[in-house]
Amino acid sequence: MTLLERITATGPKRILALDGGGIRGIVTIEILARIESLLREKLGRRDDFVLADYFDFIAGTSTGAIIGTALSLGMSVSDIRSFYLDTGRQMFEQASVLRRFRYKYEDRQLSQKLHEVFGAETTLGSDRIKTLVMAVMRNATTDSPWPVTNNPFAKYNQRDLPDCNLNIPLWQLVRASTAAPCFFPPEVVRMGAEKFIFIDGALTTYNNPAFQAFLMATVEPYNLNWPAGEDQILLVSIGTGTNPKANADLQPSEMNILYHSASLPLALMFAALNEQDFLCRVFGKCLAGDPLDSEIGDLIGKQGPANPKLFTYLRYNAELTCKGLTELGLACIQPEAVQKIDSVENLDDLQRIGQAVAQQKVKIEDFAAFV
Repeated sequence: MTLLERITATGPKRILALDGGGIRGIVTIEILARIESLLREKLGRRDDFVLADYFDFIAGTSTGAIIGTALSLGMSVSDIRSFYLDTGRQMFEQASVLRRFRYKYEDRQLSQKLHEVFGAETTLGSDRIKTLVMAVMRNATTDSPWPVTNNPFAKYNQRDLPDCNLNIPLWQLVRASTAAPCFFPPEVVRMGAEKFIFIDGALTTYNNPAFQAFLMATVEPYNLNWPAGEDQILLVSIGTGTNPKANADLQPSEMNILYHSASLPLALMFAALNEQDFLCRVFGKCLAGDPLDSEIGDLIGKQGPANPKLFTYLRYNAELTCKGLTELGLACIQPEAVQKIDSVENLDDLQRIGQAVAQQKVKIEDFAAFV
């Protein structure tokens, strides 16, 4: 089945959305491994079954864009895991002393690895891609979020346009989505006669791209027009771990320019991530997900303004705090060791966190209506 045939076929559709989070993407990978394994067993499929055979639309931001794009090309979760474990440390290559005033890591190794995995000549419009795929980035030139897909019906994906998005090299699109400010240099992408500077999509409201993916699948201007409904769309959203930083001892005098410059971007990213999750639970039928806060809980079985709900929703994530790690049976892991997006020296611990979330929270029963 071609991509066009797949996205225009009748019947239920399945969307996968993957958060940003740097090397913490290994948490996502272990959760995906559990999903892949359970679906193989349920469907009676052999090892050649991959998640691109199940999901019709895969969306990702930053590290989620790497994983999601690899999945859309038909890679197994095992192969993606090997890529992260074998090359994760290499991708975080320290920049020279002079360049560290601009960014912490060089992008040479990262770009090279993306070339190897996706192919230097593979474009967003390549027929190698088996699913709809979305990568989120921020266009610093136009000061706007860019959730870019390979949807053949999208306005800026028409082949007669000189700056058609489908002509963007796939590796470069993913590299742009991972260009975290202060960590990596920005990515410059030429589109027709224009040249744009892109940075990490985590610096938009779509670090969790789940609700945006649903909108792109159903809202009329995007021209996919998939029918909504609890039995029509399954939306699976996977995080890389959250790190709420409560500080009961914080004093007003401590909130200076340095404090704000370090804390505000993370605070806004966390708030945006939660808001996307909240919207999905309000408008979707939530079957899995940790409590969002002490007031609204997890919203499983709760009603909202949409009745019946517009899709079925599953959310898997971990809280990288003492409390969260203890609940996973991993009190031996120090939160500070796994909270940073460049914690490459703690890949083993991050992997254990992902495996614990997968075993405790991912149940095949939640997928029952879409198997």
